[in-house]
Amino acid sequence: MNLPNKLTVLRVVLIPFFVAFLLLSPGNDTFKWIAMAIFILASLTDMLDGKIARKYNLITDFGKFMDPLADKLLVCSAMICLIELGRIPSWIVVIIIAREFIISGFRLIAADNGRVIAASYWGKFKTTFQMIMVILMIANLGDIVPFYNLVTQIIMWVALALTIISLVDYIVKNKDVMSGDM
Repeated sequence: MNLPNKLTVLRVVLIPFFVAFLLLSPGNDTFKWIAMAIFILASLTDMLDGKIARKYNLITDFGKFMDPLADKLLVCSAMICLIELGRIPSWIVVIIIAREFIISGFRLIAADNGRVIAASYWGKFKTTFQMIMVILMIANLGDIVPFYNLVTQIIMWVALALTIISLVDYIVKNKDVMSGDM
């Protein structure tokens, strides 16, 4: 297993620790900051594994499949926890997770036909904004930073819009997956 794939696996391994600290964070600022640090570290492994894989030509089918899956697991776990903490509406998380299931379905069908669908730029923008949104929601500094809640809401709406745009982009670019014309 090469270094980029190890970083992807590390991201998945960090998720339970992140979730535990985040869910224990109400009333405990130390746990909140630990959860945020873990989330940021995991998010940075996403950027780092891709850069290393491209620079040293270490791109693998495992990485093409697992990297976006690790991102989905990290971000969706965070958003589900944030629902419990009352920081994000559940309907937004449902739309985001539904998009992830649809794209995963497309990828599975494509994989059955010997094709790997790599992440698109829209998908990468979506993931970046979702990660920024999660970090802002974990920090939850609205009581002490002016306009913090407004900025967080704007980022949330942009993340939701990018989620929908990236879904449409995947469907349009990969419509042959569903028609069997691969």
